[in-house]
Amino acid sequence: MKEWLAQRPWKRAAPWLVFLGPLFYATYGLANWWATTRAQVPSMAFEWERQLPFWAWTIFPYWTINVFYALSLFLARSKHTLDRHALRLVSATLIACTCFVLWPLHFSFGQPAVEGAPAFLFNALRGFDQPYNQAPSLHIALAVILWDWYRQFVRAAWARLVLHVWAFAICASVLTTWQHHFIDIPTGALLGVFCVWLWPLARTVSMRRAWQCTRDAQRLKLAGFYAAGAALILAAALYGGGVWLWLAWPAASLALVALNYIGLGARGFQMNSCGRMGWAARWLFAPYRLGAAVNAWLWTHKLPASVEVVPGLRLGRLPTTAEWIAAGKPRLVSLCAELQTTAGVPHARCVPILDLTVPPTVRLQRAAAVIEGQRLNPEGAPVWVCCALGFSRSAAAVIAWLGRYGSAGGLAQAEDTVRLARPQIVLRPAWRVSLEPLATTVPGAPPHD
Repeated sequence: MKEWLAQRPWKRAAPWLVFLGPLFYATYGLANWWATTRAQVPSMAFEWERQLPFWAWTIFPYWTINVFYALSLFLARSKHTLDRHALRLVSATLIACTCFVLWPLHFSFGQPAVEGAPAFLFNALRGFDQPYNQAPSLHIALAVILWDWYRQFVRAAWARLVLHVWAFAICASVLTTWQHHFIDIPTGALLGVFCVWLWPLARTVSMRRAWQCTRDAQRLKLAGFYAAGAALILAAALYGGGVWLWLAWPAASLALVALNYIGLGARGFQMNSCGRMGWAARWLFAPYRLGAAVNAWLWTHKLPASVEVVPGLRLGRLPTTAEWIAAGKPRLVSLCAELQTTAGVPHARCVPILDLTVPPTVRLQRAAAVIEGQRLNPEGAPVWVCCALGFSRSAAAVIAWLGRYGSAGGLAQAEDTVRLARPQIVLRPAWRVSLEPLATTVPGAPPHD
């Protein structure tokens, strides 16, 4: 027991719990009070929700979230993960309660009388809860955060199944206890996933610290386009109502893409060095990623997946599994920030760059070094350099490699070599400015034909 306590920052967890408890009750209670002062508080419910059963016994899984909430803080293995987890809980509480104040909603069905053991828990809940504080459901947001937290401690398949069932029961109970309308569930889940994305548990820069407001005119222009798209789609969702409300998801996705272009950069997509996203980023950006994948297919489906630029070095779009196998299972180098490399491909590397933007020279230098590292693999496997289309980011990376490690001849000759192999490449003058400092071949680098 002493060894267990020594390995966990429980002395730091206790102050966090002392802070989080009053924070929840103060902000949640304030939002409830604010709603009671309004002359009219609207409700947002679908007619089919009246057919949902009221199961009093589901108040038990509903309340278990309190236990898992408090216990979670004392399970942290490090101060870093404890602080990130606590900040997720703080963010979810503050964002949700802000939403409750800005657009209060109320639950429009009256709960039936409850008897027996569940009655005690229902009465305790009504002691501080009112039929307000609806969308986004803070209960759902916290369930998502806690589910992600407890996953790291669960390894056995049966235990993971229990965790998934528990999380589902907590989420479903908000409907079967008649505490929330359906619209509160997806909005609460979106808030929970956002908080997981905002504060990653891994020792990476949080999104708050990653922010660096850009002055790049191209990035600001693209950010404006995505922000406008998000606003239009959200307006369509609110105007259409009903099933059209699902458009709020792609609207949120495009809004986050706009933030990436304004200040978060490629880090906002949370692509790791192997070209794979964290699960929260995958879900948040799923609508945008689907659009990007369709766009890539429309532009490239009639073109070869890749072409050989020089022996052992290929350039093209992100390959499918079948295309990767057909090419001889090459080492992948992706320059894509928004689309993942194929799952299960070993030794893949990624230097993420925002689409339609020109990175600084140091980023292209890094890409060239990664290509060279992949090219020197012990198996002698070919290297496939790719991005969404294989037209700009990956083409510039190959030109950087040729200029840095390839045969002498300058960047103009390197670009001619790449363009001869793939005539569709698109390089604006800004790309050449960023590439120019890489024109000098690394001393001692072997020549390549």
